[in-house]
Amino acid sequence: MKREGKRYAKAALVLMLAALTLTGCSPAVSTEKTDRGYDAVEDADYQTAEKDFETALTEGENQVEAYRGLGIALMGQAKYKEAVDAFGYALAATDDKMPDTVKDLLLYMESAQYRNADYQGTVRTAETALEIDDTLKEPYFYRGAAYLYQGEQDKAKTNFDYVVSLDPKNYSLYLNIYQVYSDCHLSGIGDEYLQTALGSQPESTEDWYHIGQIYFYLEQYDEAATALNKPVGENYVPALSLMGQIYLAREDYDNAKAIYSQVNSIDKDSTDSYNGLALCALAQDDPDAALQYITEGLALPGNEGKQDLYFNEIVAYEKNLDFLTAKDKCQTYVQNYPTDEKGQRELTFLNSRN
Repeated sequence: MKREGKRYAKAALVLMLAALTLTGCSPAVSTEKTDRGYDAVEDADYQTAEKDFETALTEGENQVEAYRGLGIALMGQAKYKEAVDAFGYALAATDDKMPDTVKDLLLYMESAQYRNADYQGTVRTAETALEIDDTLKEPYFYRGAAYLYQGEQDKAKTNFDYVVSLDPKNYSLYLNIYQVYSDCHLSGIGDEYLQTALGSQPESTEDWYHIGQIYFYLEQYDEAATALNKPVGENYVPALSLMGQIYLAREDYDNAKAIYSQVNSIDKDSTDSYNGLALCALAQDDPDAALQYITEGLALPGNEGKQDLYFNEIVAYEKNLDFLTAKDKCQTYVQNYPTDEKGQRELTFLNSRN
């Protein structure tokens, strides 16, 4: 279950820049296709968004906005190299009156380069962004992460320590730093950042939720549950979902099912609730019930949060010994999520069943 929780942090890392807004662009005569593309991005329908932005470019809409959107849509499909190219075209279309836009695009570009394991490129882009504005936080994080993947631990720590000093109450930042160390098999060092985060006093419901996340990462489930008392009592949906993960980690499937049902009653559009209910059913050897929950979750509008549902659909068919359908579903999954290693491993396994 620890691995399941980490996946959410990775997803957050991929899209940590998604809230940035584009400023300084002069509108084109028409923005119809571009606007449609951004609407599709909001729905996590990245394939449709890609087509809309490509049409926008063909029809002469604003290049900066359209290429920026195209880059985001490509990132959503794990097409990171193509995304870097799109952000590069957007940058080439800017002028000296658009400094905020340039910064925005550089932040997206460094994120795409990092996800594409282009660590030297990540460092270069981060440094370019910092030359423009050395108060930006994201470049320090990405430069530190890129250094760590290149084995330069001292440089990584310098950047991580500095970005933490800029934003000491940002619990997500501590979690992301930990994740990088963990991925580099240095979780012992990463734990130090989590412990630092635990040393600050939570002030808000969201803060208590993040404290629960940190304890969950450390596999200290009792402490995690205690930290979640306040946000769970306030029906804060992310905290309820995390509490479900804690119950699953404890193999307390009845309480896990109860809390995911509670999430579903609060938010009928929560894909996480359907996935949690499916995990409970799978753990209790009821793949048919799991498939029912998965089908209901996949029927929700948009694509946000559906990756886990698609993967657990494969698992459910496997448990039903329907390996042919599982393989078909897995091939589609690998096409849609090409950087997900567990999908690749699953497909290798299913191919061996022939």
